[in-house]
Amino acid sequence: MTMPGYVDEKSAVLKRLRRIEGQVRGLQRMVEEDKYCINILDQVSATTRALQAVALELLNGHLAHCVVNAVAAGGKEADDRISEASAAIARMVRS
Repeated sequence: MTMPGYVDEKSAVLKRLRRIEGQVRGLQRMVEEDKYCINILDQVSATTRALQAVALELLNGHLAHCVVNAVAAGGKEADDRISEASAAIARMVRS
């Protein structure tokens, strides 16, 4: 089985995701406590940016590892990995 592109950064990615999980719990608490809407929206924006940063890190790992290896091997797998990466980038840009 091929190792994922983020394997060297796995603990850092998990740490960031746990922090984001805490941010989401904080958002839930803010709503439960009827906090001011703008303050909640500010925290939603911060959480969104944190998720985008994780996505970019994962994408970078994918490009540097999975796509580079597939391109070096050539053939259909290279085309598939490039198409896959392009589609992922398109989804990220749309969100």
